[in-house]
Amino acid sequence: MAYKTCNAIIVQSDAELSAAEAHGMATGMLCVNEQTESAAWLAELLHDSNSVIDENKNILVRLFGETRHLLASDEFEFDLFLPEDDTSLIERVDALKSWCRGFLFGVGSGATASNWPKEAREILKDIAEFTKLDANAEGEEDERALVEITEYLRSAVLLLRDELGESSGEIDARW
Repeated sequence: MAYKTCNAIIVQSDAELSAAEAHGMATGMLCVNEQTESAAWLAELLHDSNSVIDENKNILVRLFGETRHLLASDEFEFDLFLPEDDTSLIERVDALKSWCRGFLFGVGSGATASNWPKEAREILKDIAEFTKLDANAEGEEDERALVEITEYLRSAVLLLRDELGESSGEIDARW
C-alpha cells in the first residue's frame, strides 16, 4: 500500500495527522486489543468521516486490515508505515516521530491493564523518547540510526502485542 496515497487521503480529510501517525495509532490499538475494529480507528482518525469518500475510506480500512494481518503473522512481516526511502531523511525521521506518537495514543486509547510487565513499560518509555528525536538528521550515521530504531520498533511492537494484547477469540473478518 502506498504511503503517499494514504497520506493524501488523511491530509485531505483534515485529520491533522499523517499516514505514519494514523498507522501508529492503528498498531497501538491492535496491540492492546486485536479485536479492535477499523470503525473505532476511523472514528479516532477522522473526526468528520462524512468528508471522506467511500473509496478512500475503503483504502484506509484495507490499511487497518493489512496491519492487523501483519501483526498476527508468525512470519515477522510487520513493518512501520513510513515514507519511502527516497524521501528526505528529515521527513522520514519526522514520520517516525509521528508514528511513535500515534502508537502511544493507540495503546492509551485501548489500554485496560494497569499492571503491565516491566519490559512493556520500558519499551513504551523508549517509544515516548523516540517522539523527541531531532528531525534535523543528515548523513549516513543518522540514516543508520533511523534503520536501527525502525528495526527496534518492529520487534518491540510484536513483543508488546504479545505482552499487552487481549484476544477474545476469533478476529472479526469485517476489518
